[in-house]
Amino acid sequence: MSTEQQRGPADPVDTIAGQWSAVRPDLDTAPMEIFGRVFRLSRAMGDRIEKAYAPLGIARGEFDVLATLRRTGEPYTLSPRELSATLMLTTGGMTGRLDKLERAGLLRRSPDPHDRRGLRVTLTEEGLDLVDRAVGLGLAVEAEALTAALDPERAAVLADLLRELLRTTEQR
Repeated sequence: MSTEQQRGPADPVDTIAGQWSAVRPDLDTAPMEIFGRVFRLSRAMGDRIEKAYAPLGIARGEFDVLATLRRTGEPYTLSPRELSATLMLTTGGMTGRLDKLERAGLLRRSPDPHDRRGLRVTLTEEGLDLVDRAVGLGLAVEAEALTAALDPERAAVLADLLRELLRTTEQR
């Protein structure tokens, strides 16, 4: 079996790695071949998911806020600081998202009963309905892409490998 049959047809990352090998044969491009594909895959899937959310009137960043609140369970409430930390956003970036989502009626801000200076952010019923629809749409897009390329066993192996790589990378 040829290398191409084992690996599949060349992709843009192969082209880039080949170009580097031609001009810098001293470099090992194996890491580029993995991370380049991860980056390109993330961008491509992000674009697809963004299109799935568009009919709902939200972007990925807004989905992330709504989904974070939804995942906390009832009463679907966090402080702006907790949301910022979870989503790795500055407080300024979070404020802009919260303003937009509050104007749309998808969440509400209220005083924190335990901290006079604090706020609580809570999903509204409309926000809960929208995020539940959005997560289904996004997962459908991801499942379609995954099943088009990998059987369940290979997908599970890939998930395990990526988990290991992510854990090790984040620990350093």
